[in-house]
Amino acid sequence: MKVVAFSSQKGGSGKTTLAGHIAVQAERCGAGPVAIVDTDPQGSLTDWWNERQSGEPAFLQARIDTLADDIARARKLGFQLVIVDTPPAITRTIEQVVALTDLVLIPTRPSPHDLRAVGSTIELIESMDKSLVFVVNGAKSRARITGEAAVVLSQHGTVAPVTIHNRTDFASSMIDGRTVMELPNADKSAEEIAQLWGYIDGRLSGNARSTMMSSGFNKLSGSGQRQQSASGEPANQEMRWSRAL
Repeated sequence: MKVVAFSSQKGGSGKTTLAGHIAVQAERCGAGPVAIVDTDPQGSLTDWWNERQSGEPAFLQARIDTLADDIARARKLGFQLVIVDTPPAITRTIEQVVALTDLVLIPTRPSPHDLRAVGSTIELIESMDKSLVFVVNGAKSRARITGEAAVVLSQHGTVAPVTIHNRTDFASSMIDGRTVMELPNADKSAEEIAQLWGYIDGRLSGNARSTMMSSGFNKLSGSGQRQQSASGEPANQEMRWSRAL
């Protein structure tokens, strides 16, 4: 059984939405049974699951003070994947979750504020010698800053070679417990989730590359140009963000 956590110090990164979507996609691809765990006091993932008509993924009742035992119980029950949503802050809760994970995913929106906010999350995960992957989330189509964000993040860890773009179907699907894969006319968003799960699955099985794909920048940025930042400066903005992490 594998345990994957979605973690981000910054609120609004989209970790809950991605956690629910990846859990459903994993089930659809035969990687289940999948269980989700909500350790965020806001309970957004719990609320989403309660609205679902489908019984998959399963919801694992867990408390942070018994999380290790609860994860062990999931393993005995035959679950193949447990996905954990975490609070939007560096807390003791996140430390306890990360200690039990095989992989930590850090959704990050392509903005200077979001890039600066990931520093403490990186430090925590690295201090516990756990694997992490950044996911550029909520990107605007063809925005150069998306590629710049990927470059900055790649200096601090692995960046998933799949960008999740900012579309209203992600938010609308979560209202009634669905995902974009279960909505009509959401093919582009559904394909991005399918590709992201494919990459995550490869990482968990040891078959994916541990660094960005050579074509990842072009795919993330929607541009073949690496020479300039959004402000027209070669790499100064990227380096400023890098130091801020």
